[in-house]
Amino acid sequence: MANNLEQKEAIVTEALPNAMFRVVLDGGEEESIAYLSGKMRKFRIRVLVGDRVLVEIDPYGGKGRISRRL
Repeated sequence: MANNLEQKEAIVTEALPNAMFRVVLDGGEEESIAYLSGKMRKFRIRVLVGDRVLVEIDPYGGKGRISRRL
């Protein structure tokens, strides 16, 4: 399955309710809200404040999806 979303590395700065996180994207001061992908929820992969993660950016400016913990 092809994935057309842009992927960027980010750092988690705050944990929010419902597996949502505030992240700061690399290469700028851009701050965004991101949620955990389904596989990360299924396998209960923990994401903590300060972790480096791979975020798939929504091209329309919505929430990003955390697809991998680095």
